[in-house]
Amino acid sequence: MAGSKGKMQTVRDMVLSLGVIMIAGLVMYLFIPHDDHAPDVQRVDYRVELLTARRAASYPIAAPEGLPSTWKATSVRFDGTQYDSWHLGFHTPDGEYVQVEQSTQKPSTFIDEATQGGRRAERTEQLAGRTWTRYTEGRYDALVVESADGSTTVVAGTASWAKLAQFAESLETESSQTSSVTG
Repeated sequence: MAGSKGKMQTVRDMVLSLGVIMIAGLVMYLFIPHDDHAPDVQRVDYRVELLTARRAASYPIAAPEGLPSTWKATSVRFDGTQYDSWHLGFHTPDGEYVQVEQSTQKPSTFIDEATQGGRRAERTEQLAGRTWTRYTEGRYDALVVESADGSTTVVAGTASWAKLAQFAESLETESSQTSSVTG
């Protein structure tokens, strides 16, 4: 009988330990703040980078004009040392992501990087007087246009085709448009 008393005490100790651990977990859950919604996306002002890129790039730099204020610019960069690479990213009103990427890098390499593995689809779109080719099957869906000046423009993101098209249609390349750009 001595052996069963030891086993009973061990089981009782395990149950008591489990109870203490569960109470400690409940206390931590109640007193440690936890927030289940996504953090607010911070808007960036891209005007200075846009002006700099438009002065330095070997091709016309594109930026949106006239998008609703609910579209938030979230990232911007220009690298004149690497193929005059331009990037401007936006958070859409429905929580998706859209970006414009431009570069003079070899189009096939650049498009693959900008779409993160996208493949050319047979479908094209006529937007703002230009023919854009759809790319699918990558991390981002994309609309792509190659220019005679040697640059490639990619509008890509997780947003719907309608949002991608809306963004592509809003793109302006004229320097005179920069005075009214809002970040």
